[in-house]
Amino acid sequence: MSRGRFITLEGGEGVGKSTQLRELAAALRGRGINLVTTREPGGSPGAEAIRGLLLTGDEGRWSPRAEALLFAAARADHVEQTIRPAIDAGQWVLSDRFVDSSIAYQGGGLGLGGEAIRALHRFGSEDFLPDRTLVLTLGEAEGRGRAEERDGGASDRIGGRDAGFHRAVDEGFQRIAAEEPERVRLIDASGSETEVTARLLAALDDLP
Repeated sequence: MSRGRFITLEGGEGVGKSTQLRELAAALRGRGINLVTTREPGGSPGAEAIRGLLLTGDEGRWSPRAEALLFAAARADHVEQTIRPAIDAGQWVLSDRFVDSSIAYQGGGLGLGGEAIRALHRFGSEDFLPDRTLVLTLGEAEGRGRAEERDGGASDRIGGRDAGFHRAVDEGFQRIAAEEPERVRLIDASGSETEVTARLLAALDDLP
C-alpha cells in the first residue's frame, strides 16, 4: 500500500479556507482519491478539547507563550491520533490549518518568532510537515470584509484581534512561502469559488 499525502490549506481571516477545503476535497474525491478532512486547532478528541480553550474567552486569557504551547499540544495529538494513521493507511489528509498558522499567528502576530514555534513543533510533532501547503491570499480589505460578513461581527478571540496583528500574520505567511517554495504555494483567493479551486488543484498537479 502506498503512503498517503498530507495537504494543508492556510491563510488569514476571510480568505475562504473552509469553503475551499470542502470544494477541494470534493474535487480530489472525484479523481478517485481516498481522503479525510480535518482542522486545527482540533481534528482529534484531545485537540478538540484544547480548541475550546484557545478560541473562547477574552484576549487576555492566555499569554502568547501559553497560547503557542496549547496549539503545539493540540497539534501533537492531532498528528498522532488522526493524521499519521490516515497517511499510513494510504489516505490523503486535507487539513484546514497546521503548523504554518502557528508560525504566522503566534510567531509573527504575537512576536514569538518563527524559530520558537518550529522548536515546539520539532518536540511535539517530531517536525512532521505537509507534502504541500496552499496559502490562500487576498487583499487586506477584502479579507476582513469577508470575515466580518461570515462572522456577523462576532469573531473568536484570535480572529477578533486588531488589524496590525492580522497584517503581521499575512506577512508571516509570505515569509514562509519565500523560505520554502517547494512545499508552500501562494494561491490567489479572489474570483469565483470554482476559479480558486482550479488554482488549488493546479498547485497539486506535480505531486507524484
